[in-house]
Amino acid sequence: MNVADAVRNRISTRAYLDTPVGEADLRAILEVARWSPSGGNCQPWHVYGLSGASMARFRAELAAAMAANPMGEEPEFHIYPPAIKEPYRTRRFRCGEALYAAIGIPREDKAGRLMQLAKNYDFFGAPAAFFFAIDRQMGPGQWAHLGMLMQTIALVAEEKGLATCMQEAWARQHGFVRRFFAVPDELQIYCGLAVGHADPAAPINRWRTERAGVDEIASFFG
Repeated sequence: MNVADAVRNRISTRAYLDTPVGEADLRAILEVARWSPSGGNCQPWHVYGLSGASMARFRAELAAAMAANPMGEEPEFHIYPPAIKEPYRTRRFRCGEALYAAIGIPREDKAGRLMQLAKNYDFFGAPAAFFFAIDRQMGPGQWAHLGMLMQTIALVAEEKGLATCMQEAWARQHGFVRRFFAVPDELQIYCGLAVGHADPAAPINRWRTERAGVDEIASFFG
């Protein structure tokens, strides 16, 4: 698989097989992805890998925490701007509507949509995951560099036949994640990333988001 194929084939996979993915698999991915670029080579990230017995314990403890507090915690950052403007608002709306349409959940089925959203907190059934943290003193540049690492991880996983899903939903469980991994106070939890083998029979995995054309997102001066 070449890079172009990996970029085009990668999707946010939201249904996984129970085929095991272990620490050795996560280490192999990160061994390559750690060569991702960062300004000044600061490498402003810390990564937590989760699989096996620790994943089982994570799920059990999270279930108890969410039973006590179903709404989760107040995020430490806005996942989207509070008053997101066009064209970003419409793009986000279309993405959500198309996702629910792909799995037959109509707009009026609020409970069904919430149940689908809640699958984030089971990693959509994935057997392994990464979590990403960044030092609180870092600014927009370093956050962008963390994104480069995450994209590289997703592409390396794709090459290895593994599917992924980047999950900012964990912003509502940042305290639980922090306690589970004993994350130092100076680090901020940003995102989770589910890792596993995609379920080819799941309708949601056959859905693809659209992309704006090159002339919509770029200007060229020759």
